[in-house]
Amino acid sequence: MAAGGQVQRVLSGMRPTGALHLGHYHGVLKNWIQLQHEYECFFFVADWHALTTHYNEPHVIKDHVWDIVVDWLAAGIDPGNATLFLQSMVPEHAELHLLLSMFTPLGWLERVPSYKDQQDKLQERDLATYGFLGYPLLQGADIMIYRADAVPVGEDQVPHVELTREIARRFNFLYGRDAGFEEKAENAITKLGKKAARLYRERRTAYVERGDHEALEKAHALLEEQQNLSIGDKERLYGYLEGGGKLILREPEALLTEASKVPGLDGQKMSKSYGNTIALRDDPKRVEKELRAMPTDPARVRRNDPGDPDKCPVWQLHQIYTDADVHTWVQEGCRSAGIGCVECKQPLIERILAEQKEMHDRAAIYIEDPTLVRNIIADGCERARDVAEETLVEVRRCMGLDYS
Repeated sequence: MAAGGQVQRVLSGMRPTGALHLGHYHGVLKNWIQLQHEYECFFFVADWHALTTHYNEPHVIKDHVWDIVVDWLAAGIDPGNATLFLQSMVPEHAELHLLLSMFTPLGWLERVPSYKDQQDKLQERDLATYGFLGYPLLQGADIMIYRADAVPVGEDQVPHVELTREIARRFNFLYGRDAGFEEKAENAITKLGKKAARLYRERRTAYVERGDHEALEKAHALLEEQQNLSIGDKERLYGYLEGGGKLILREPEALLTEASKVPGLDGQKMSKSYGNTIALRDDPKRVEKELRAMPTDPARVRRNDPGDPDKCPVWQLHQIYTDADVHTWVQEGCRSAGIGCVECKQPLIERILAEQKEMHDRAAIYIEDPTLVRNIIADGCERARDVAEETLVEVRRCMGLDYS
């Protein structure tokens, strides 16, 4: 976490295993759209991650890599505000993953809940592979290579972030105390200037001797303001503050996001595996047809039967798409049989089609000229590699792999 506990850099990714749907939009993308205006954001297409479960279906990944980026742009992700890139085009992820694997205990990976859960859920796939076992470690490398402060995740992914924190902590313990660490830290303090050096020492003493967390936050803020320190000196002083070694790899925080509440066309959770989705850039005629056929409260067999919106998946969509006046109209009309299910669906259909029209309009320029998407990703990959290489230079040096 950055100075004073404030998030500065956010990283998140998506696997390209199918067309994005409304569940992705309301569960992930709307959150990304907000985050890109508040933090430095890195968003990536996780094609290597997709191979951990679809290694025998490479065409699935290839077919969707560019479509997923168009969906992001159509939804409102702005490459001027966020760095967009492909995981496999930044090979530094793979190198850090390899180096982390040298000291990550096997038991840590086997204890990740999703390891057993996914094997149970995807029994039709052979997931007894090294790649699948190491998936959380690769995810950790994705995060740590950018020194991300936070990762937006659902509750089911929190253990992955916790594993990343443990790995970062273990790395810093093993490799953070380079030869002459304290002497180097003291030399770095003198580079702060007389006043800032005094404040740093006072706040470090307050935290190390008395456990004053407010002093620690103020010291972090002080370091964050320094423009003339090298990355190495700054990270060394962060570690020295807490009495430990240099903080080469940052421990990220989980930014909890609410699970998507978008129901599928059959009333279950919207999911590709259920075949009940509405794609972000779906055909308007199909969307209208499928919504009109969507199941409602089973108690409403006839038009004049009263219903209960709380038992109707269409009501769940209303809560996402329509306003308070429409909600009142639905509640009163459904319970009194004053409106029929076809009438109830009409304002919902109009709102969804209006939202999707905006996405179709934004996507049109990229569909007409695919080189625009390629250029956005090329620029993003270049930026991502620059940041990732900075981290790897430090990691290689600390692990004795700097031969220059």
